Amino acid sequence: MRFMAFRSHWGFQSEFCTPAEGHEKGGVEGEGGYFRRNHMVPVPQVASWEALNLFLLEASRNDEQRLIGERAQTVGAGMNLEREHLQALAEEGFDLAAIHFPHVNTSGCVKVLTNFYSVPLRVGVEVQAKVHSSYVEIWYQGERVARHERCFNRQQKVLNLEHYLEALSKKPGAFAGSTPLEQWRAQGRWPASFDRFWEMLKQRRGQQPGTRAMIEVLLLGRQYGYPRLQAVIEKALDMSCFDVEAVRLLLDAERNGKREPCEAVEVGALRVYDRPQPTTRNYDQLLENYSGGEVIQ
Repeated sequence: MRFMAFRSHWGFQSEFCTPAEGHEKGGVEGEGGYFRRNHMVPVPQVASWEALNLFLLEASRNDEQRLIGERAQTVGAGMNLEREHLQALAEEGFDLAAIHFPHVNTSGCVKVLTNFYSVPLRVGVEVQAKVHSSYVEIWYQGERVARHERCFNRQQKVLNLEHYLEALSKKPGAFAGSTPLEQWRAQGRWPASFDRFWEMLKQRRGQQPGTRAMIEVLLLGRQYGYPRLQAVIEKALDMSCFDVEAVRLLLDAERNGKREPCEAVEVGALRVYDRPQPTTRNYDQLLENYSGGEVIQ
């Protein structure tokens, strides 16, 4: 049904070949092999799916200058000729995702296919889960509330520490050994500066109050973004400033940017109210009769 909706949306007819019979579509198979040999050998090393897609896009554009066989025109020139005979694309795109409707369990997760993904919602709520090729989105009442990299293992929990901050603030003793924090560390989302700042908060406030304060600092990441929060925490460490409100102040200062100094304004007639700076020289009169003797207490 999903494929039929996809075909109807883009307005094309489908034709299928026999499964496992590559010779029925030799041209397609051959072009796939050409691309692999010329662009995927050796296997490219990329940091993310987005980087891989950019690599493939650049390789495809380079192939537009290619001549196939004895043809007189390049691939790109043939594309331009063909484009004149193609129908316009639909104005709206088509969401290429498998749709599921799971419920939030007592662990603050929803089960999507064979794995569990955290959400910032209460237990029992029904959500819409969109499973894409490389990531999973969780939607609730028309708003995306969570996005996770898709897990291809089975019975795994993919947790975002941000989804558990309010609950952990009520049980700060569980924060240090929590699975969401462990996953953030493994993903490189918990820099060493966070540990140093957290340790200083605990030294100054105590174990649990210091952990609660650290959670308050982390909650600021929702509003200001975690990269900016990390930069501000490192600045606070350099300033030996270990306070939640001080971190908030530094974040606001970065958001507002540096203020340009105002130009001096001519006050005109108001100058008659100017007064000279006070001086302490008048107090020297008290020293004129001082003989340097013993001071009587």
